[in-house]
Amino acid sequence: MQERSIGTLTVSVVGIGCNNFGGRLDEAGTKAVVDTALDEGITLFDTAGIYGGQRSEEYLGRALGPRRDEVVVATKFGMPTGEVSGGAAPDYVRRACEESLRRLGTDRIDLYQLHAPDDRVPIADTLGALEELRAAGKLVEIGCSNFSVAQLDEAATAAGDRARFCSVQNQYSLLWRAPEDDGVLEDCERLGLGFLPYYPLANGLLTGKVVRGAAPPAGTRLAAMPEERSAHWLSDELLGRVEAIRDVADARGVSMLSLAFSWLLAHEVVASVIAGATSPEQVRANAAAPRALDRATLDELDAAAKA
Repeated sequence: MQERSIGTLTVSVVGIGCNNFGGRLDEAGTKAVVDTALDEGITLFDTAGIYGGQRSEEYLGRALGPRRDEVVVATKFGMPTGEVSGGAAPDYVRRACEESLRRLGTDRIDLYQLHAPDDRVPIADTLGALEELRAAGKLVEIGCSNFSVAQLDEAATAAGDRARFCSVQNQYSLLWRAPEDDGVLEDCERLGLGFLPYYPLANGLLTGKVVRGAAPPAGTRLAAMPEERSAHWLSDELLGRVEAIRDVADARGVSMLSLAFSWLLAHEVVASVIAGATSPEQVRANAAAPRALDRATLDELDAAAKA
């Protein structure tokens, strides 16, 4: 498994998204996925306080057990949970960190990420609280998610000589190109941030399992998605692009999944491709997916994805 850097952290180029833990996966299923990931050389596990009804962190921590120091644990704070409104106010940041440490059963969080911007709180105040937690040894690096170029620049300016974001996690895939269009990828290069794409398989469209004219397979993300959201992903336009990408994959004798991962990793600013998994088989397929793509293949994929 190849590795790349996020700040001072070294991570595998394939990571495990832990949003299924505590939801679609019970504790035994979580352990099976985590054990397989470790066996495959995957070292980045990305969760959040809100995932799995707040069970994801607990299941991940127990599944890692004595192997916790072999991996990079990334989690997030800021989303509302029950009666807690979330956000990025300093008092909330401190409390959320302590709760995540407790659920994970660890003494530190390797990458602590603000899940979404909070316009109610000056980013300097949030960074100040995160600096305190880092100075106390409770955090190693900090990152953010769903940030725009303006918000990334504001955070970089506000950081000064204190803790600063070393990564941003935004949606990005062959079929969702917003980070290119809105300048976030370019800003990451300028600021030295690692980029972590979420939904790298476009909600399952790039697994090869979804075909025009057939309902999404039972148990998949698209099958469980409300119709008002799935309508976008199952539109004729996107399914036509999926077929064009499938043709590129078939012509090269590789899977669509492999092309989806490899295309993302062809961007040097992408630190790791984080994908959820609900079975050891999916973990092994994800771990085996990355491969070097030549310029002709990259150009064909771009053309297919924008057809």
